[in-house]
Amino acid sequence: MIYLDNAATTKTAPEVVEAMLPFFGEIYGNPSAIYSMGSAGKKAVNTARRSIASVIGAKQEEIYFTAGGTEADNWALKAAAEACRKKGRHIITTKIEHHAVLHTCRYLEENGFAVTYLDVDGEGLVDPEMLKAAIRPDTVLISVMFANNEIGTLEPVGEIGAIARERGILFHTDAVQAFGQVPIDVEALKIDMLSASAHKLNGPKGVGMLYVRSGLKLGPFVHGGAQERNRRAGTENVPAIVGFGAAAARAAARMEEKGRKERELRDYLIRKIEEQIPYCRLNGHREKRLPGNANISFRFIEGESLLIMLDMRGICASSGSACTSGSLDPSHVLLAMGLEHEEAHGSLRMTLSEENTREEMDEVVEALKAIVTRLREMSPLYEDFVKSGKGA
Repeated sequence: MIYLDNAATTKTAPEVVEAMLPFFGEIYGNPSAIYSMGSAGKKAVNTARRSIASVIGAKQEEIYFTAGGTEADNWALKAAAEACRKKGRHIITTKIEHHAVLHTCRYLEENGFAVTYLDVDGEGLVDPEMLKAAIRPDTVLISVMFANNEIGTLEPVGEIGAIARERGILFHTDAVQAFGQVPIDVEALKIDMLSASAHKLNGPKGVGMLYVRSGLKLGPFVHGGAQERNRRAGTENVPAIVGFGAAAARAAARMEEKGRKERELRDYLIRKIEEQIPYCRLNGHREKRLPGNANISFRFIEGESLLIMLDMRGICASSGSACTSGSLDPSHVLLAMGLEHEEAHGSLRMTLSEENTREEMDEVVEALKAIVTRLREMSPLYEDFVKSGKGA
């Protein structure tokens, strides 16, 4: 099997599993308990908190554990909106956000808030000047993702953070795809809130975190006990949190070398596809993108058929976000970038890891050549295109 869907989830690293194991059987006490087994769990949770905070230049007490990136996004937007309700009810985001942000914004619209959804350019980039122009006297929150989960484009987060801080507006970034993959400094980038998830960086599923800058008065997302300093009730998932901490430390130590290897493989894959398969286009910014992301649209074919045929050859990829894989609608990200429905339907997202090899990339390209040729032979659109003489 060739696995090229690391943006959906990653394999849990052996050292992460090893770090988690004692907290299933040997050290299973409730971390809120005062006896030694509980204290050991609490100590492990705080060690993980420090490890995660160090990846983004944050303080330990600014990290709050959640059940994943989706919960963190929901918490950030809902709590910030509620905290600022008396000051204003206008939020700015983009048309290419993950649905965890977009659907939360729809919810807030139904509850009295106004939301501006910014356009992006043909490479998926937000224009900071357009964002400036969208700010109103009642704007209280800006939420722009650090890196897009489908096309990999890295947004101008530093410029956006500076604009927000200058205007006294809270700034949240969904960094689920970027955390542990590219350098992040929340102080330098003037980020007030940041969401991340463990399973995108070889950690376990079902655990994430929300960074909240010191001094921000956000209300709790889950009511109940006093866990997470009274902001997120419920007994901590100690094994998963320990795994997240181990995965974060591992990612920080390997980031530079891992990124270099993934960029080289990514560029090699993109170059071979563009050279050997006609009528395709790279989606997203060619340079300002995540190291392992290659999103390509193939004209005259359906992405779903392409995925099925790749799977039959033992190649795992996707057509976009894993959260929308059951939808027949074209990617909202690609449509926002200006692609036609036909182009968006033929998109393929391949997200690499450091374990992939150049030989695998060669095998993938050969498979794509054969499958795309076969699908185009069955496509009335391609037949009409050839008959028109445009395909000569």
